Amino acid sequence: MNKRNKIVAANWKMNKTFDEAQDLVDEIIEKLPNNLETDVIICPPLVYTEYITDMAENAEEEKGVTFFTGAQNVSQFNDGAYTGEVSAKMLSELGTDFVIVGHSERRKYFGETDQVLAEKINRCFENDLSVIFCCGEQLEDREAGKHLDVVKNQIANALFHLTAEQMENIIIAYEPVWAIGTGKTATKEQAQEMHKFIRSLIEEKFGEETADNIYILYGGSCNADNALELFSQNDIDGGLIGGASLVADKFLKIISAAETCQKDN
Repeated sequence: MNKRNKIVAANWKMNKTFDEAQDLVDEIIEKLPNNLETDVIICPPLVYTEYITDMAENAEEEKGVTFFTGAQNVSQFNDGAYTGEVSAKMLSELGTDFVIVGHSERRKYFGETDQVLAEKINRCFENDLSVIFCCGEQLEDREAGKHLDVVKNQIANALFHLTAEQMENIIIAYEPVWAIGTGKTATKEQAQEMHKFIRSLIEEKFGEETADNIYILYGGSCNADNALELFSQNDIDGGLIGGASLVADKFLKIISAAETCQKDN
């Protein structure tokens, strides 16, 4: 990836049949320009990861269209008797580029702790996988004025054991939990405040160069209508897109917004 290009990452969550997934990626490939400056990442359900990775390779060879693929989860264990789990080594051998770690839904529904997330990140790095690390506060945290402390603790507990070199393979996605799937979105001022704060945490721990180079995405109900406003902020480098990534035209409009910001910079 180029230095601080905009990034638009699709998190499909547990959506799409195989045929629907194929059709969606086909449409995206057909409509993506081959001179795209924005980096696009598609994170489908795990069972489609290898197929969509193959689609990405074919699209680059045949049409000059480039996008990356990611998984939505990974085990903190290398291997063993962990029914239903998938290891970082398995994902790496499929050609996966990225893994989402720490999404609020994993924290909430599956009880993933900061320590578990740190172990998952370690497994990813041992297998040459880059990480999209999610962090963000609940509504009650923001209303109590604790939102900065919550995010600081999440980042410190999961990332501060890493080296500055390892941080080059981390993308941070700030997702205010109260805005995920609710239709609510942080104002551009709220989002920029948190992204700037996160960058300051990285600078304090890892230095100015690492902070300047790290990508920080917004991940709370970003859509075609608000993407341009959000992506225009100094410290917002793109978006981790949920529901809007399931419709090609909506997702492509978000990519277009990122391209506009990319060229304005």
